[in-house]
Amino acid sequence: MARSHLTLAALAASAVADFDPVLSSSFSTGQHGDFFAAVVENAGGRKLLVRVPNSAEAEAQLSSELFALEHMSAGVRSRLAFNVPTIVGRAPVGKTFGLVFDYLEGSSISLADFRQDSDVPVSVGRGIAAIHALPTSFVADASLPVFQAHEVQKQTRELVEKARATNLLPAALASRWQDAVEDPALWLFESTVTHGSLNADSFLVGEDSLTAILGWATLRVGDPAWDLHWLINVDLDAQDIAFGSYAAARRSAADPRLRQRATLYSELELARWLLHGVDQKSPEIVDDAIDMLDRLVESVHAETSSPIAPGFDQALSVTQVVELLDDTLGGAERRDQPGSYRGMEPVTDSHRSSSSLSE
Repeated sequence: MARSHLTLAALAASAVADFDPVLSSSFSTGQHGDFFAAVVENAGGRKLLVRVPNSAEAEAQLSSELFALEHMSAGVRSRLAFNVPTIVGRAPVGKTFGLVFDYLEGSSISLADFRQDSDVPVSVGRGIAAIHALPTSFVADASLPVFQAHEVQKQTRELVEKARATNLLPAALASRWQDAVEDPALWLFESTVTHGSLNADSFLVGEDSLTAILGWATLRVGDPAWDLHWLINVDLDAQDIAFGSYAAARRSAADPRLRQRATLYSELELARWLLHGVDQKSPEIVDDAIDMLDRLVESVHAETSSPIAPGFDQALSVTQVVELLDDTLGGAERRDQPGSYRGMEPVTDSHRSSSSLSE
């Protein structure tokens, strides 16, 4: 059942000692619909954010974020020049629970805010670099996932193979992605702490700086390129600035193939959508994915100066991926529904028809 901001204000009062709400309002980032949320304020001006999950998937996500944030000590947080959410209370809500966070000031951003005349690309690049510079020990000590380079390569290869097995992947992409996963030089990277689910809506900014990074449910150690793959979808000039800012901040940890892997992961988002459609036996999703994959093939052919194949150091700039996901009817909805993917995997050519779902 829906929960009003007044109900959530009462939850904050019960979960946080000596907090008496005087103002409350519903809160939304505009992207995810899996949580009821409200901003609550007391007479002293203290603001809290209350979140209650409205699905089993959202509850699991909130539990994961709770666990991750509890293991981000004051020492770890002090290494970051931006704020990370702090949980100040918890209360049962029916069969689930709600969490209360200190409210973090800042303005949310979108991909459109990544312009070369903006401070956003520099701030975001530096912010991601700061996460990747954190000591991996605190993640391992918390028994959160830790993946080394060879494991990431294996996972990506398995994804490509699974996508190819659908016989729905354009041959050009199957070959492109297979070459990438079999290129040893592409996977010579040092695993770092990664946020795991970054996107534009993960960031809050002030007038000229990054103020906070949100959503830490998938904190882990893994490929730093994963945290950057969504940047492949921003304006190319701004993308160059963001990657350059990141590289400058990480100058002691050079990774010449970082952008190529980020590009690969970005492209594989379309394969994930295809596989989701196959798993759900949905002809509509499969046809949607096939259309987007065909359009990606056109982009690959149009931008051959930036391949991800072995022997090249420049990554293909596929700025159309987010457009492909957003300009199709229902694009925003499919990223929010249970089982949809925001992350990494690939796809062949013959008999590309959703009719195969009935076989």
